[in-house]
Amino acid sequence: MHLAWATFTVNKRFPLTISRGTTAQTVNVWVRVEADGIEGWGEASPFGIGDFRQSTEMILEDLARAKSLLAALHPLERERVEATLLEAGVRSAARAAIDMALWDWLGKRTGLPVWAILGLSREAIPPTSVTIGINPPEVARQRVRDWLALTNAKSLKIKLGNPAGIEADKAMFEAVLQEVPQGVSLRVDANGGWDLEGARTMCHWLAERGVEYVEQPLPRGAEEQLPILYRESPLPIFVDESCFTKADVVRLADRVHGINIKLMKSGGLTEALRMVHTARALGLQVMYGCYSDSSLAIGAASQIAPLADHLDLDSHLNLVDDPFVGAMLTEGRIVPTDAPGLGVRLREMFA
Repeated sequence: MHLAWATFTVNKRFPLTISRGTTAQTVNVWVRVEADGIEGWGEASPFGIGDFRQSTEMILEDLARAKSLLAALHPLERERVEATLLEAGVRSAARAAIDMALWDWLGKRTGLPVWAILGLSREAIPPTSVTIGINPPEVARQRVRDWLALTNAKSLKIKLGNPAGIEADKAMFEAVLQEVPQGVSLRVDANGGWDLEGARTMCHWLAERGVEYVEQPLPRGAEEQLPILYRESPLPIFVDESCFTKADVVRLADRVHGINIKLMKSGGLTEALRMVHTARALGLQVMYGCYSDSSLAIGAASQIAPLADHLDLDSHLNLVDDPFVGAMLTEGRIVPTDAPGLGVRLREMFA
């Protein structure tokens, strides 16, 4: 197979602030796999989680190494491709892009969308949340109004873990509540911004205000404290930064209620599917999330969206210059098309 790639820059309509910082622009990578006259597409987007940070430069380095490693392999040899990349130490974001491209290639080869190859039902896809970043209270209120006007969202994901402390979190959340109409559900993501005592306090406080669950209340590296919170929290606990692969699902199954799968962390759809089945076998709930992904990576995640309990696939909705068109927002749900593979194409202005 022939591996090629190109970078592209995306800009956010609303810069997103979480406990670790603010993102307004990212440089992502469009990856293409070609064999037998068919081209499959994938995307790698950078992200930062401590020592697991993967920059655009790291992704490009990994793809350059992968090109020669995969030259003698065929897109149908997905297991050999995965083993080769893992053995070579290729990091998860580059692996994710290649894996997406292999699934896209397979769909185009068969003339079927990936969701149909897997035998999934698009009617089972839950609504996606849209994200309200950390902001001063009045700005947060305006963001709620903006997002509801843009998307008619059925669910909001509120970023907390403000470095200024839990009183700042409470003030922002109360402001958000003033704008949320009846029938819109609320989730909270602290991105590891609380210590154990703060997490205890906030989980009880948020439960009184109708929140469905809390994501990553404690920092990555504090997983030994999760059993305490698991026992005491009135809200379900999901993990994101603490959970990359199926091995993490097994390790954390006795101290969380659910996991957040992101393709850039898992290394693609293939490992994401393993994580889903592992979580189900262990009685855990499943959600999917994203980084600054365009419609290409979101289109990939949407193919397996029927397997999730909760979705947070909204990054492409916040881009002013997304070069791709893929899964569509329909009544609050991100729904893949009938087109073969990932069902993603270039916008006319970029073609």
